[in-house]
Amino acid sequence: MNRPYIDDKVVHFGFSLGMNFMSYSMAESLQPVSGLSPTDGRFTNEVLHPRVSSLFPGFSVGFIADIRLARYLNLRFTPELHFGERSITYKSESGNLGTMTANVLCMPLAVPLMLKWSADRESNYRPYVVAGGGISYDFGQDKEKDVLQRPFDYFLQVGFGCDFYFSWFKFCPEIKYQLGFNNVLTPINERTEGLNPETNGFYTDAITRLRSHMVSIVFNFE
Repeated sequence: MNRPYIDDKVVHFGFSLGMNFMSYSMAESLQPVSGLSPTDGRFTNEVLHPRVSSLFPGFSVGFIADIRLARYLNLRFTPELHFGERSITYKSESGNLGTMTANVLCMPLAVPLMLKWSADRESNYRPYVVAGGGISYDFGQDKEKDVLQRPFDYFLQVGFGCDFYFSWFKFCPEIKYQLGFNNVLTPINERTEGLNPETNGFYTDAITRLRSHMVSIVFNFE
């Protein structure tokens, strides 16, 4: 059995590397929006239906601080920096404008506090589940984009994984789901710079609410 007493440490540290897939849940305004059409440059007044069209893989890197509370329970502080992108596709109700796309670059620093419940160790592996919540701040704001996120969010995070014990460290692959609760859409009337006045919020006015979602595949080294 590799490293038989590693789980008896009161405190230990590590780092994580992984991949993320960011998405949104959104509410449509269902009201006509006015502006210059990105497809042909003509002024239009249309009802647009936005959808998250593609999930682009992003990169995540993080730090781990783990405190042993009991035999099966640990408290974990796991700040992570995520690099990713979301793509929103718009279709007009009349069908006259074709398909339009707005890309939103994201670089949130997520700071969660998690509880980890572990099963009994079997030889050199030990499955577990994690749950908790935290706050995040997005450093990837681009005020020139047609859709602008608010930087602050707070979220719930759940996941599961398995500890694999090697001679010098634990390797812990983990899958997590993160659900944001804040409406991160910046309305047009709150944007004071960066927006092209000719578009008049063509993309943003089609949406009333954006909430962030993310699935992460993380590899922890502890």
